[in-house]
Amino acid sequence: MNQAVPFITFQPSRGQSAAEAMETYLEVFADGRVILDNRYGPDGPGAEGTVIMSEIEIAGQRLRFSDSFVAHEWDITPGVSLMVDCESAAELERIFTALSADGTVFMPLDDYGFGPFGWVGDWFGLTWQLGLAQA
Repeated sequence: MNQAVPFITFQPSRGQSAAEAMETYLEVFADGRVILDNRYGPDGPGAEGTVIMSEIEIAGQRLRFSDSFVAHEWDITPGVSLMVDCESAAELERIFTALSADGTVFMPLDDYGFGPFGWVGDWFGLTWQLGLAQA
């Protein structure tokens, strides 16, 4: 079966770190787990310890990460977000608070007519749309 998995590329030349992002997401999402963790060794081409390709699973979704050893003109865009359906209002508030710390709040937690919802950009540049799971 084919599977679409978001692949998030970080740029160490801009101070970004796939490893730091993965560690943070695994702390924020209690059900998270590491599936694969491949890092560069001393013989490069990326800096030793940076991520060649790693994969984690959080909130039932697999995500792949990489640190690019090539500097690119582009960056992570808020135009594409990860949507998380939280199981409770308390979980929604906890995850919103954790991901918005040192980040950007695009839409504060509120009821926008379709239920509690919030949209944040974390300090790594990834954006998250957070709501309550529909019963």
